[in-house]
Amino acid sequence: MNNLPQSNALSLDRRRMLLTAGTGFGALALCDLIGSRLSADESSERPTGPTHVPTADAVIFVFLEGGPSHLDTFDPKPKLNELAGQPLPESFGPVITPMGEYRAPLLASRRKWTRYGQSGLTVSDWLPEIGRCADRLAVIRSCWGNGLNHSNGVCQMNTGAIVAGRPSLGSWVKYGLGDASSDLPAFVVMEDEPGKVINGPRNWSAGFMPSSHQGVSFRAGEEPIGNLTSPEGVDARRQHAKLDWIRRLDAEHRRSTPHSPMERPPSEDDLEARIRSYELAFRMQVSAPEAVDLASETAETQTLYGMDRPETASFGRQCLLARRLVERGVRFVQLYHGAGSRWDAHAAIEKNHTTNCLASDRPVAGLLQDLERRGLLDRTLVVWGGEFGRTPMSEKGDGRDHNPYGFTMWMAGGGVRGGQVIGATDELGLHAIEQRLHVLDLQATILHALGIDPMRLTYLHGGRPERPTINQGRPFLPLFA
Repeated sequence: MNNLPQSNALSLDRRRMLLTAGTGFGALALCDLIGSRLSADESSERPTGPTHVPTADAVIFVFLEGGPSHLDTFDPKPKLNELAGQPLPESFGPVITPMGEYRAPLLASRRKWTRYGQSGLTVSDWLPEIGRCADRLAVIRSCWGNGLNHSNGVCQMNTGAIVAGRPSLGSWVKYGLGDASSDLPAFVVMEDEPGKVINGPRNWSAGFMPSSHQGVSFRAGEEPIGNLTSPEGVDARRQHAKLDWIRRLDAEHRRSTPHSPMERPPSEDDLEARIRSYELAFRMQVSAPEAVDLASETAETQTLYGMDRPETASFGRQCLLARRLVERGVRFVQLYHGAGSRWDAHAAIEKNHTTNCLASDRPVAGLLQDLERRGLLDRTLVVWGGEFGRTPMSEKGDGRDHNPYGFTMWMAGGGVRGGQVIGATDELGLHAIEQRLHVLDLQATILHALGIDPMRLTYLHGGRPERPTINQGRPFLPLFA
């Protein structure tokens, strides 16, 4: 530039060039930000698909709300019975519970333990039917989380965080993989007592995602889906015409309500999600009645799930319906047993767990057996557990308090190698000490089975990429065959 005449317009010294062009650098950054935002938003409704070869096509999560005692089901502790009645040894340090520091004496387990199957997996006499499925189970004795009470424990097990607002695990699955069936929702939730689950619909909410990714709630009883039948005198043609009219009104509303480039585009808004729910509900009127009709099942199958006994009939229906749903393309089914924290045994744990184990043992075992004989277990991951476990110390003399520091869950099917025990708690069952798996690790493992890398599945929210396990959880690969 020094060789150019001074009168030439291109003649600029370095300082003047930077001063003149520098004001445009911010615009370049702004264009990149807007472009990235629009690109992410435009693709946020499109399933990303699996990031690796999945070992499972569907998940059935059996959620025991209230927190079952690992010390009385899958994690025997002889030392606990040896020291029963004594205070927790000082070497364990202070134990913090929702009521403060805990100093109650240790409570013995009254269970009898049996080794089942070729693996010799140890299961208590509270769960003999599940025990007979031992060679299919991978029992994880080293789970831990951050939720001290039911609200934040249930929230974390469902969403990864102890406070509400994030999408549930099923919503991430729906977002990442999309719908396998056009006539049934990808994510279904069933409560054994509707409206009783701690936190309610926030547990299966889509959080900051479009509401089309939230779980669809099915009810307990003989009519799982409300308002499935059209009113008398309203045929399919008339109902479809109504939907078309609503769609045209909504489209006109979108055209008359412009949005800025930094806002969510109309394809993502709640209005569009509501339209989709209308359309799905219309399609479900054709396919769902057959899917939820358990009368078509043989008497032998219904007996397998315990539907012939009053204490197991209710949850048996849910487990059988879960099998029928995954058979028809539903990706994620969550079954709540003990809605309203009925597994919460602060007192009289013998009575509490005897009742709850009896009501759930045969249905869950029936589910595993039925999936296997139909060739579905290899591609369906079954998860069993609650929001936390129970303490080795007593509460109110004959109960156990909340214990998020170490508890048990198990997985079966979906590529998981059965007949194995993962990790361990200490000699009293208070803390996870070997191969510790945080709640986020468990969620990452479930996603991995479905072919989802939790670090690669992102959703742009508030200008930042969000991930299902909040940039933390890692899948535990030794679980898989």
